[in-house]
Amino acid sequence: MDTFFKITERGSTVGREIRGGVVTFFTMAYIIVLNPIILLTAPDADGNFLAGGDFPGIAATTALVAGVLTILMGVVANYPLALAAGLGLNAFVAFSIASQMTWADAMGLVVLEGLIILILVLTGFREAVFHAVPGQLKIAISVGIGLFIALIGLVDAGFVRRTGAGPVPVELGSGGALVGWPVLVFVIGLGLMITLYVKKVKGAILISIAITTVIAIIVEAIANVGPMVDGDNYNPKGWNLNVPAFPDSIAAVPSFPALGEFSLLGSFERVGIVTTVLFIFTLMLADFFDTMGTMTAIGAEAGLLDEEGAPPNTRRILVVDSVAAAAGGAASVSSNTSYIESATGVAEGARTGLSSIVTGVLFLLATIFAPLVEIIPNEAAVPALVLVGFLMMQQVKNIDWDDVEIAIPAFLTIALMPFTYSISVGIGAGFCAYVLVKVVRGKANQIHALMWVVAALFVVYFAIDPIKQLFA
Repeated sequence: MDTFFKITERGSTVGREIRGGVVTFFTMAYIIVLNPIILLTAPDADGNFLAGGDFPGIAATTALVAGVLTILMGVVANYPLALAAGLGLNAFVAFSIASQMTWADAMGLVVLEGLIILILVLTGFREAVFHAVPGQLKIAISVGIGLFIALIGLVDAGFVRRTGAGPVPVELGSGGALVGWPVLVFVIGLGLMITLYVKKVKGAILISIAITTVIAIIVEAIANVGPMVDGDNYNPKGWNLNVPAFPDSIAAVPSFPALGEFSLLGSFERVGIVTTVLFIFTLMLADFFDTMGTMTAIGAEAGLLDEEGAPPNTRRILVVDSVAAAAGGAASVSSNTSYIESATGVAEGARTGLSSIVTGVLFLLATIFAPLVEIIPNEAAVPALVLVGFLMMQQVKNIDWDDVEIAIPAFLTIALMPFTYSISVGIGAGFCAYVLVKVVRGKANQIHALMWVVAALFVVYFAIDPIKQLFA
């Protein structure tokens, strides 16, 4: 096992890999609940809900696909990277694509997108684009992702919230003040995690999640806080996703109601060739560069990148990720992609694919033991995202801020990821700015040919709505 996974060679141990895999699972286990919430929010164009609104079935399928693909990443690519249904991508599928066709057509479109990306990987194009990106811009991508996931943690905990109106888009808590017991649980968890980390306690993140979950269960039992959203009722002081409480049972027989329910070419007949191609392009570009940024950030945090800023087994990582996109569509749980939350496992010591196998096995077990997974509230898990955000932010010192040719693109990359809540937007803005600055300074000949191509594609990506209106 040590030889196959290169555990000793990468400076890790079996214990660290197991801890890292467990931490990664607990940090991203929320997707098992959140993905069906998003996919079952709205009906398709015919008024039908995905899988007839079978919430437990979609949750179990989400865990099943995530488990299989994460294990595949560990075995094939030997990389500490977990995969699951992509946030943002699932919302786009639910609200922008399925609203114009049937769910089977929408998921078939996701399968097509994954197959196209797989072809780009096998032909070497996706890997070539990755190597064409300047090294310091890759660092900026990692730093931007660090800020992005820290913001995700703060928002999911209710520490930072949208104002809903007025010139200020976000604020501290509600009305400028922290409200509710769940936020206090988050603060306790973050304080505990920081304390354990600076004291160099092994398993700091995992220990913190476990202790904070117990505190959350006690708080809920005494205060009876309840969920933040319960039907049409909104409780700003409630738990964001899972209400922590001991379940009635620890296991349940899973069902996978929409597995294989997709129509590969139905979208072309339903909405036409132009609209279908634009949908595929939007999905593909987001998936393409989200993964590039994620695997770079994970590699940087783990110290696995080579001199060019590329992780080991790059092509294998990209192949598995491409298969994941198609598999998610085939299982009707939306495109699956690499998760930046894997950085929490890396922070715990994970350096090899063994940690991914541990995470994947836990996802498979979650199809049966979903009631146990559901007791961990977001507020107990997301402090890990804030801590990892700090760890990834440390790389910012490796960017030459005196060189405007890299500093301006790097700044836009870093700033726009959290500000737009999108990894792809940050990468796209950075690439476009890099090409622009080089051209303005008369150095167009220094721009890699693929950077020209990618920048042009991102211009189309940013102008997708006007382009759609031209062909409407």
